[in-house]
Amino acid sequence: MTVTVLAILETDFKPDLSLGRIMNERLKIAAADLQDIHLQPLNAVGQRSDDLVVYISYNPKYKIRWRVVNDVPEDVENFVAQTCGNLGYIQWKTASINVFKGSE
Repeated sequence: MTVTVLAILETDFKPDLSLGRIMNERLKIAAADLQDIHLQPLNAVGQRSDDLVVYISYNPKYKIRWRVVNDVPEDVENFVAQTCGNLGYIQWKTASINVFKGSE
């Protein structure tokens, strides 16, 4: 399985310019660590052509939030949820329709 974690730098709120730079750098490092270290065991799961795409961003309270944006097996999504929860990240909930996943 190919694991990709993308840091979404655009947020619903506008932090101070200097704070924004620090937050963006921290988010990029968190995305790289999540992909290369914490979710690395998923590289051996499924077929080589399977993909897992995770977005991480900040919520208005400056906490890192995450969400899986493509269809993956439930056990993979549960592994991501457990891993992100252990890191103190919160699940990214949105009121809008998720165009990346099928209807739920």
